[in-house]
Amino acid sequence: MLWRTGAETPAGDWRRAPANRESTRKDHVKIDGVPATDEGSLPTQFEQTLLIRCPPTRVMAAFFEPEALAVWWQAIRSVTSPRPLGVYAVEWEPSTERDDLLGRLGGVFHGTVMEYLPGRELFVADAWWLPPDDEPIGPMALQVSCMLEGASCRLRVRQSGFEDSLRWRRYYAVIARGWQSSLASLKEHLER
Repeated sequence: MLWRTGAETPAGDWRRAPANRESTRKDHVKIDGVPATDEGSLPTQFEQTLLIRCPPTRVMAAFFEPEALAVWWQAIRSVTSPRPLGVYAVEWEPSTERDDLLGRLGGVFHGTVMEYLPGRELFVADAWWLPPDDEPIGPMALQVSCMLEGASCRLRVRQSGFEDSLRWRRYYAVIARGWQSSLASLKEHLER
């Protein structure tokens, strides 16, 4: 799930990796400007919890309403069905910068809603990220849960699914920044 956050991946010499995406030289791959020589230190999933001052039903609705998705997730298009076996597809504008392992960011994230409890839970399975110019990454799962905490909502977002490769680890390193920025925008949007 890669979207434009306004804080794009640092610009620089973004050369494409070999077609098999797994270079034998890993010292040229950088995560936040640091060579990714220790693959074990890179993330293999994303998870974040935050408190938002609004009802859980409003928080969960923001994951489905096209207008809200455009504001907090910078989606240019979305088709989301809040029901079991519904579609969950979100599209972002392709970035102008090119990541050395992932290519251009943006593209489409899509999956199938397996569980939906209004104001409480969303579970999307068989999810894939289709980058603008490269091979898809997946399958993954996206879990969103909301719990009432006083007059606020405790939101938990978890994206998981992993193949032991540098490309997958890079994916999670990049989406972690995107999720953090987007969830901060979600909080700001809903607390207005």
